[in-house]
Order: sequence, then C-alpha cells, then structure tokens
Amino acid sequence: MPVRALRSILLIAVAGLLLGVPVAGAATKPAVTTGGATNVVQQSARIAGQIDPNGAPTTYSFQYGRTTAYGQSTPELSVTGDGRRGVSVDLTGLTAATKYHYRLVARNSAGQTIGANRSFTTPKAPLGITIAATPNPVVFGSGTTIAGQVTGTGNAGVNVALQSNPFPYTQGFKQVGNVVVAGADGSFSFLLPALPMTTQYRVVRAGASLASPVALVGVQPVVSTRVGTYRVRRNARLTFSGTIRPALPGTLMALQKKKADGSWALIAGMVSRTSNSEQSKYEVRVRIPRGGTYRVYAGIANGKFVPTVGREVRIRLR
Repeated sequence: MPVRALRSILLIAVAGLLLGVPVAGAATKPAVTTGGATNVVQQSARIAGQIDPNGAPTTYSFQYGRTTAYGQSTPELSVTGDGRRGVSVDLTGLTAATKYHYRLVARNSAGQTIGANRSFTTPKAPLGITIAATPNPVVFGSGTTIAGQVTGTGNAGVNVALQSNPFPYTQGFKQVGNVVVAGADGSFSFLLPALPMTTQYRVVRAGASLASPVALVGVQPVVSTRVGTYRVRRNARLTFSGTIRPALPGTLMALQKKKADGSWALIAGMVSRTSNSEQSKYEVRVRIPRGGTYRVYAGIANGKFVPTVGREVRIRLR
C-alpha cells in the first residue's frame, strides 16, 4: 500500500478516536447476563436477561430444555446501541412438574457470547377428572360407556370408581361395579349394560375427595310406527299407530311432517293410552293432501325419560 494512502487511513482512525466516533472493525462481542424466571406456572414461564450490544447491531435468543443440552431455542430478536438492555421472552407449551434449563445467547459482528445456565421448575398440576358418556342419550334397553381421564401430575395408575344417582336423584351417589385403575395417560372407561331410566353419573378417586363433574345420561323410550300403506290417493285418510316401550300412558305425542328446510311441522296430536305393563299404544288418523316424510314425536316430560321420535315414514301419492 502506498505510504500516502496508509498515512490517510491512520489520520482518519486517530480523528475518529479523538471525536468519539466508532471506527469500522472496532466492535466487540456483546456482554450477556442470563436473568431469572418469573410467572412460572404449569405450562408457561417468562425468562429474562441483560445484553450490552457494545455499539454493534446484535441478535439474541434463549436456549432452553430439560437438560443442559437445551435442544430448543426462542426466535432470534435484535437489539442495538451501547449499554445494558433488559430482554425477556415467554415460554409456552411447557410440562408441569418439570425442571427446565435456559441461557441467553447474543451475537454481533465481533462474535458470540453465551450467558450462564439457569433453571426453573414448573409447579405440579392438580389432579382432576373428566368424563363423557357415549352414546348419550341411549335407547331404552341399551347401554353406554362412561369414559374419561384423570388429569394432572401423577395421574397414571390412579384408582377410580363410577357412581350413579338415578332419577329422581334422591338416592344420592352410590358406587357401580368395581374400582378400575387408570392407564399410563390417566384414561379409564366403564361399560354399562341396559339403563332403566335417566341417571346421573360421576367418577371419583377411590379413597379421596376428588370427583368429576356430573354427567347426565338420558334414556329414550322406543317408539314404533306402523301405517296401513305407503302409497295413498290425494286427500285420502291414513292411520299412523304404534307403541311406546316402556309403558308411558298419557304421553303427549305428535305426528310431524318434514318441511323443505329440514324442520318438522305439526300435523296432528294424540295421547298414548294404556296397553299393558310393558308398553303403551297410540293411534291417529289424518288426511294426506300430498306425499312426504312423516314421523311420530313423543314429548316425554316426566324426568325419568327424555323425548324421542319414531322412525321416518315416506308416504307417496298414487
């Protein structure tokens, strides 16, 4: 390099130093301090730190994981200027009752600086129980399955029991069947045979004051529907008849016809009558001005059973 050019570069550098202007290539690595963790709950936490960019544009991120190998990193962010700046990020998707390690890492044109390792432990998640019945409601004479899960820290292998409280719900909850052991993920199920009436169910942890919310399983009576013919002349009269099982005399019933929008319109009403101890009967005779799809609705409102419908019947004109 010519002597004159070298002298010019030296003069510019000296002038920059005298005036306090950074000289290109004079940046230093950022200073980094890994800070503490706050807002630590079962599935999230906020971790913080401090960075001094030392006058150069700097990017940073937090490395974290269950060991000092970390394995995960937050998205890179940037900071500029000179002097210490506080930074923080929120970690989500954490696991309860777990120790996490983390550190702050920053980088600029002069190199990378890695902060010290720190750690925090997420608190235990309290035990809880969730349940659902499938199917629900059930058809009279059919069964259902009560399935669910024990949630929270230490949910594997918990002993649980099913309790029932049938309509009119004055008996109180009593255990049904044997205690079962929840699986490795806390899951369990109870298979129930034919339900005689609408019943409340809950699952409890055996020997502890922990219970699931109450699941109400409705029982629908069986409605049969008969017609003399499926093809009639316009405005001819047609009789719809059938039974309700179990016997429910005095039940308000309705013959309905499906509308174009899928809803059901009332055609005629009737009341079921006594037949025998096992079933009741109903019958209604109506004029058929046009074809369509019909059904019988049983508006049961005694609490012991829930409303239900019979099969859909397609009537055509001839």
